[in-house]
Amino acid sequence: MLVSETLAEAGDALSGLRQYIQSSGLKPGQRLPSERKLTAELGFSRNTLRKALDALEREGTIWRHVGKGTFVAATVEDLDNMTASPIELGKQLTPFRMMRARLAVEPAIAREAAINASGEALSRMRVAMERARAAEDWKLYEEQDDHFHRAIAEASDNLLLLSIFDQLNLVHRAVAWGSVTRQSVKPPSNHTSFKEHEDIASAISNREPAAAYDAMRAHLKSVSGRLFGDI
Repeated sequence: MLVSETLAEAGDALSGLRQYIQSSGLKPGQRLPSERKLTAELGFSRNTLRKALDALEREGTIWRHVGKGTFVAATVEDLDNMTASPIELGKQLTPFRMMRARLAVEPAIAREAAINASGEALSRMRVAMERARAAEDWKLYEEQDDHFHRAIAEASDNLLLLSIFDQLNLVHRAVAWGSVTRQSVKPPSNHTSFKEHEDIASAISNREPAAAYDAMRAHLKSVSGRLFGDI
């Protein structure tokens, strides 16, 4: 198959999947049908469908829980019904306030992850940590850092906590970080977050809820300290 034809098929699958989610009336938190059913209904190959699902996950339209399925995520419009949109909240929040919010929420999620994490969830954390260490620039590092923290939320095995994390992360992405400057092209080998992530992952792997809570809180306070001073 020509490259142009492959790209066209991928684009058609992505558009078809978006339309399917909209027309089916699926709400945030509801599960999509199995890949087998979707390929039958949409007429695309399993490989093409998976590429479309990957694209929707990257943009935040869906999220996956290994062993449980693929779910519709909350959109900006959904969040508008509860409060101001993430973009509007992001305009009103400083990075300092954003970190305060993370300190209030993420340690508790890490504690739940230490109780409920599956082997697959632990593996996703490890993969994100390895890729973060190998990142060639800050953008790639931050993407993997995001994956690491979301893997912890997934490990909580609690859809409500995962939804809260996702909403928090949407606002996090909308906050203006223009005042944050980097002193290097990529994280140095002794970047403190590497060890802090290890501490969090170890506590979760060892089923130590209190230690996981403390390790996450220490990590976020460390990040805040580097960026803004003590909070």
